Amino acid sequence: MELRDTLSGRRRALPAPPRRVTMYVCGPTVYDRSHVGHGRTYLYFDLLRRYLRDSGQPVRHVMNITDYEDKITARARALGTTWRRLARRQEAAFWRDLAGLGVLPPHVAPRASAFVPDMVRLARQLERSGRAVWEGDELLFLPTPATDARNFPVGEEFSRHAVPEPDRPTPTFDPRARRFLIWRRQRPPAASWPSPWGPGAPGWHLECFAMARRLLGVPVDVHGGGLDLVFPHHYGENAVSLSVEGRPFARRFLHTGFVTEDGQKMSKSVGNLVPLRTALGRWGAPGLRWYLLGTRYNLRVDWDAAAADRARDEWLAVRRAVLASYPSGRGGTVPFRRLTALHRGIRKDLEADLGAEWALGRLRAWAEELGAAADGRVGDASLRETTAAYDRIGRLLGLPFTPGPGGRPPG
Repeated sequence: MELRDTLSGRRRALPAPPRRVTMYVCGPTVYDRSHVGHGRTYLYFDLLRRYLRDSGQPVRHVMNITDYEDKITARARALGTTWRRLARRQEAAFWRDLAGLGVLPPHVAPRASAFVPDMVRLARQLERSGRAVWEGDELLFLPTPATDARNFPVGEEFSRHAVPEPDRPTPTFDPRARRFLIWRRQRPPAASWPSPWGPGAPGWHLECFAMARRLLGVPVDVHGGGLDLVFPHHYGENAVSLSVEGRPFARRFLHTGFVTEDGQKMSKSVGNLVPLRTALGRWGAPGLRWYLLGTRYNLRVDWDAAAADRARDEWLAVRRAVLASYPSGRGGTVPFRRLTALHRGIRKDLEADLGAEWALGRLRAWAEELGAAADGRVGDASLRETTAAYDRIGRLLGLPFTPGPGGRPPG
């Protein structure tokens, strides 16, 4: 499989089996409901997991939970609860929503709050090396004067990643844009831990590096999240890795395009989100997967309920054709080799930079081929062989192609 590395812009092949692939995916900040934008991002990393599983290749998948942050503190205060209680409640809801979409759970899901001691040591190391400076109650990372070609450039080119949001200016060439928070002195009710500088909390960009370094080792093979994380988050954690380890955070950065509504990024802060749970209730997990996978992963999807309706109906039509194609004991006119070729073709589509939209097109063509056949059934194979072949395709894409309840993708 080849994936387009966001940093270099080039396609880079994943390690070949049997070497294990390490994957670190940035998880949510759990202060509100998850929305379909979250679902789309994690759906593509789910697809990558499923491809590697289908290949028999070991993978170690880590996805963090950011369970303390200013937004969590502010919302907890507004709700009359603590940041920790709110974070635990929203985290549980997030995992329920992701399971409802049929997304495979990560092998490890660390909470940022459990890694604060690691981050304190890291902040202390950066301070001692001269890579950090105090400004009031904030310890800020100081970037090197020259741009490092191993990290994302900061400048006007970031306009291609930017979606207008309140209080989120587009980065400029101003060197101050490359400074970021390492530690802030603060006390309860905000999240707070002891440190050499007094009570406080680490900055966001330290957490993923600290967790990835301990749980996977850096560089990881694949690191990613939504395109809005390129700057400042992935720039920041990569700068930390270059400073501390002398090497990049990841060998490949993979970023998914936004889900927008009327051209504006769908986000909790803007309030224009479509809750993932609501979408699952209306379109079902397979229908929603079909809609969200229908556009190349790094391109934006402008949310369209009517288009989601059409995608769900198309999925149901494909599934009806598939279920009608199972052998009935009388033989069939569609050669079984065509079904095994379908699986190989879908794998090739995914190998070409996660070409899920091509895979769906291949399934549409398969349904048409079945419909045009004399009886639309697979021949020269047993029911068990046909079921196993369809099950393998379904597990690869997270779509239920075998008889049974059609609402939830296979694990």
